[in-house]
Amino acid sequence: MTADSRNDLGLHQAGYALLSTWMLCFVFIFGMAGGCSREHYKAQADKEVYEILEDKWQDDFGQMANYRISDGGPNNVEVLEAVPSDRVLSLAEAVEIATQYSREYQSQKESLYLAALDLTLTRHRYAPQWLGTFDAFYARNNEREDITAGAEGSVNKTFLLANGLRVTSGLALDWSRFLTGDPQTSLGSVLTSTLAFPILGAGAGLSEWENLTQAERNVLYRIRTFNRYRQTFVVSVISDYYRVLQQREAVLIQEASYARQVESTNQLRMEVDVGQRPAYDLGEAEQRLLTTEQALVSARQRYEQTLDTFKVRLALPTDANVTLDPNELTALADIGISEPAYTEVEAMELALDRRLDLANTRDGLDDAQRKLELAAKGLGVQLNLVGSANVASEPETKFASLQFDEGNYRLGLEGDLPLDRKAERNAYREALITAQQRQRGYEEQVDEIKLGVRQAYRDLAETAESYRIQQIGLNLARKRVEVEKLSLQYGRGTVRLLLDSEDALVRAQNDVLSALVDHTIAKMSFFRDIGVLQVRPDGMWEHTAP
Repeated sequence: MTADSRNDLGLHQAGYALLSTWMLCFVFIFGMAGGCSREHYKAQADKEVYEILEDKWQDDFGQMANYRISDGGPNNVEVLEAVPSDRVLSLAEAVEIATQYSREYQSQKESLYLAALDLTLTRHRYAPQWLGTFDAFYARNNEREDITAGAEGSVNKTFLLANGLRVTSGLALDWSRFLTGDPQTSLGSVLTSTLAFPILGAGAGLSEWENLTQAERNVLYRIRTFNRYRQTFVVSVISDYYRVLQQREAVLIQEASYARQVESTNQLRMEVDVGQRPAYDLGEAEQRLLTTEQALVSARQRYEQTLDTFKVRLALPTDANVTLDPNELTALADIGISEPAYTEVEAMELALDRRLDLANTRDGLDDAQRKLELAAKGLGVQLNLVGSANVASEPETKFASLQFDEGNYRLGLEGDLPLDRKAERNAYREALITAQQRQRGYEEQVDEIKLGVRQAYRDLAETAESYRIQQIGLNLARKRVEVEKLSLQYGRGTVRLLLDSEDALVRAQNDVLSALVDHTIAKMSFFRDIGVLQVRPDGMWEHTAP
């Protein structure tokens, strides 16, 4: 065979080997890519995130419910399907819809999810999972007429332990085939491993371990924040619900007053026509009737606006034909008022013990102290115990047989003298200031919580007393209207006094209604502020005993 023929044959073999190598690469790469769909990755992420949340969720945070996210935002049709067929929303149904479809609530659930999702990546960096690269190559040396095809791959991973020990392991594979000259195949592997352990200072894996620790704690803080938000959200939704009913009842009160004034004005008109009353009495009554009519128009407008705003809160379209159940207000009146079941001192002690936002701030002090201690360690001598190992496989194709007895091993000390610590000095000073800021912030939050609890305690007592007073005022207003009617009927009263008594009755009815709603909201806010309000799986709230 001539040299040209051998060269052509070698080129043919090389081309075939190269094509085979690249086909193998493409099959491997696209096989891996096609093996996992988008839905698979999404389901995998959801599974890992919810496992983290379920593991870190503690009983004293609140019941584990209404925290899973949904794909995409709910459309109007989907939300309307949750509304009862009679289009009348009870309080429980409104809260359930709010916790399921409210855009604001959805955003909070997504923030919770994303916090746990970030932790999955932080954990992944130090988890025992192998990651690697794969390369294929073709080489030709014209001077020696050597043609080689092959592939290289490697996998490696870093492990961290709480004491700062960092271990990095790797495995490299090398396959090659000589296609010209003396055809032969080579397949080898090399196992490498390095370790570093801090003896003095903040070296090795201490900083990385702190990052992992902080990421774990951040998810815990986010769970507390979410549950604190749920408490606030449910109280605000219930408050808005009662405010809408209050506006509706105000319309009914104004309508009843308008109807009574129409009746009395018509009676006056007949009396004026027969000369029993002077004309100026009729004029005054008609003028007051116009004022009442305008008040009725304004009351209806406020009610419709408040109802539409509440619909938006629930992610309902504003033109949805939905009303709220007036029986909820009747049930509220049947419950009446209640005095605080705690003394002021007991309430503050409960708040300092149970408030989730304060627990986050308190744990933030520990975070700042850990970082301060780590920064302080970075100021002095840095000394690490370091080691490495490099073990290759036997020659030719025995890649699985590693020659540990012929490996290269190294063990020693790695140090850094404190000759230049400008960056470390600044980091320490910054950590010290941060710790002091956290301490002041904690003390300020304690004072603010005490202030808020004292105010909530006073609000609860004040609204209870206000409701009692307004009830007395309402009874007096009703009697006054009856007295003025009789006085006018027997000629001893005036139209103005009757109209004034009617206005006073409307104000008294609205004041009683407002006091009742204010007291209910104050009671829920008080339970929320002292940390004993828990959100049930259906979205409603309950008062848990200390």
